[in-house]
Amino acid sequence: MHGAVRKLQYWRLYLLTLVLGIGGSFQYGFQVSVIASPAVHVQSFVNHTWMLRYRAPVADSTNQLIWSFIVAVLSLGSWAGAVHSGSLPVTYGRKKALLFSNTVGIVAALLMLFSRMAKSFEMVLLGRFLSGYNVGLGLSVHLMYLGESSPKKLRGFLTLTTSIFVGFGKVMGQIIGIKEMMGTEEMWPYLLAVSGIPAILQSVTLLFFPEAPRYLYIDKGDTEGTRKALQWLWQHDDLKQELDDMQKERESARGQRAKTVKDVLTSRCVRWQLLTLVVPCAGVQFCGINALYFYAFDIFRESGVPEDQMHYLSIGLGATELLTVMLCSFLIDRAGRKKLMGYGYLFMGVTMSILTVTLSFKDLNSWIPYVNIALIFCVICIYGLGPSGVSMTLPADLFLQAWRPSAYVISGTISWLSMFLVGLLFSYVVDGLGQFCFLIFVAYTFLSAAFLLYFVPETKGKTMVEIMEDFSKLNYKKRGADIEMTGTDLTTKL
Repeated sequence: MHGAVRKLQYWRLYLLTLVLGIGGSFQYGFQVSVIASPAVHVQSFVNHTWMLRYRAPVADSTNQLIWSFIVAVLSLGSWAGAVHSGSLPVTYGRKKALLFSNTVGIVAALLMLFSRMAKSFEMVLLGRFLSGYNVGLGLSVHLMYLGESSPKKLRGFLTLTTSIFVGFGKVMGQIIGIKEMMGTEEMWPYLLAVSGIPAILQSVTLLFFPEAPRYLYIDKGDTEGTRKALQWLWQHDDLKQELDDMQKERESARGQRAKTVKDVLTSRCVRWQLLTLVVPCAGVQFCGINALYFYAFDIFRESGVPEDQMHYLSIGLGATELLTVMLCSFLIDRAGRKKLMGYGYLFMGVTMSILTVTLSFKDLNSWIPYVNIALIFCVICIYGLGPSGVSMTLPADLFLQAWRPSAYVISGTISWLSMFLVGLLFSYVVDGLGQFCFLIFVAYTFLSAAFLLYFVPETKGKTMVEIMEDFSKLNYKKRGADIEMTGTDLTTKL
């Protein structure tokens, strides 16, 4: 009872979680899924615009190339936003960085809204790029802001809500994109511009919330501002332990400049943290989930699902991922990050191996396609319970304040460039390997599972300094007896 009452005291922190979630995280999921619905209409608009300009229809290959850029440019914009997530939040604070990100998102929505009126498909391209920038910057700062505002006992749960909002954005994009709502030739500019509404909502509501407490204390040295921010967010006055933890981290970083991306990539004292960050962040794209969504429609078709019902089944797939990520948010602080990610990759690999076999024998019996459908939903459930959500919490867990912004730049760069690579090359892999393309992803999931389960320490329920001490034993394991912690850096006794 006391614990339940205690958690209710954090209602303002939960409200901050909601406000942050409707920005970059929701928009990421929305932008990724919504673009599939108006594909035919946008390509028709490109052809119409080309006819008006050049008095001739656009070649099919040129139209397909323009459409491919419209889809893929979101990833490039997101990468640009992720790169700036290492400097803007440090210079101007987490809150102002999000307000700037939302301004870019609103401009992007207006460009896409008026593109048909201006008869310019270039406005759609630029709007998608700026939407990507908003997503890349907003998603990283969202995680940063929330991780620096949460107590350690809620840090895993609250940062994982980012994945919940991503999943919610995907489902909403799929729902409002159906032809009965906004997936029509008349409504497609408004459909693409819907992403501006969350940006406006977040900009207005964010004005009523304080800056991230850890940023105020460690980066700005504002003790009184930190105390007020924590009291406002947490609704209790017993802040001694949290302030002591911040003080330790602040002392460890005293006299140190903010670390650059080069520092993170080359410093021995964060070598294992970097590996632990890179493997799951790349795994979100290389674990085969995109291949699964691609093959799902073929499997549904073989099972006799009508073509006009496919979109509703895709909503079912998105809803399944959303529900399992929500379940993961309740498990993460009980089971821990290591087990959820490690066993998640392991079971994904096993299930996709079975799916590869059953896809090879799909014509032997009429019931096999239904087994394949069940296996697809199993893989999505496992993905949502582990790799999808937990990977987003890692930069907040693995790096101290001086290193964290650059860690987000690296994680964002890996995620977005991996997404761009998979989108660019995946169709060629499928054409060459067919259902055996899953074996590439199976190999990655098994290697990731082995790395996470056997080499990575657990971070559940630990302070930032305690996590660094655990990793220091790996970074300097041959000289473990001679190591002493000095915050983010480690020195040896000579």
